[in-house]
Amino acid sequence: MRRLVLLAVPVVVAGYLAVTVAQVVLTGRSRALPPVDAVVVMGAAQYDGRPSAQLAARLDHVVTLWEMGGVGQVVVTGGSRPGDRFSEAEASQEYLVARGVPRSSILSEDRGTTTWESMRGVTDLLENDASVIVVTDPHHGLRSRLTAEEFGLEGVEVSTTPTSVVTGWTSVRRHLIESVGVAIGRLVGFERLSGRG
Repeated sequence: MRRLVLLAVPVVVAGYLAVTVAQVVLTGRSRALPPVDAVVVMGAAQYDGRPSAQLAARLDHVVTLWEMGGVGQVVVTGGSRPGDRFSEAEASQEYLVARGVPRSSILSEDRGTTTWESMRGVTDLLENDASVIVVTDPHHGLRSRLTAEEFGLEGVEVSTTPTSVVTGWTSVRRHLIESVGVAIGRLVGFERLSGRG
């Protein structure tokens, strides 16, 4: 009996990981569309106020969603690193304003340095029953949505950028890393996974 249990454990773990990988991949293909109360764009690197190529791809997708109409507000996220003059949120806001998104329609969460911290800040800005589209890279979609749900946001969908600069083997590797993170986060909570718990 003990031998059967020992054999079953790796099979169950492998099955759980395989299902999680599939969910990360499928969520990464999600392209939710307005109408929606808020579009939340996850931060990424910026260089002295200029979004990195990865962040710019996310922001370009936000502009596309905005131009469709039916977006109540845009929430930009991301804090700053030591020595930075600008936060990721500031760089994102200026990029969006320059492309036609009204400044008055943009809310800013400018303290978070992880997905968990940013989503905690987002929940301070939005009502729990707000409909939300999270914009990020494909590999990051499921963790972003699950983290938002952990904070009590109820109507969360994902719309990943179709122009992500994370491609090829880098994309495969990040999908696998995210899958392990999601699998663990579901068991212990995303706060603990982020090192905050």
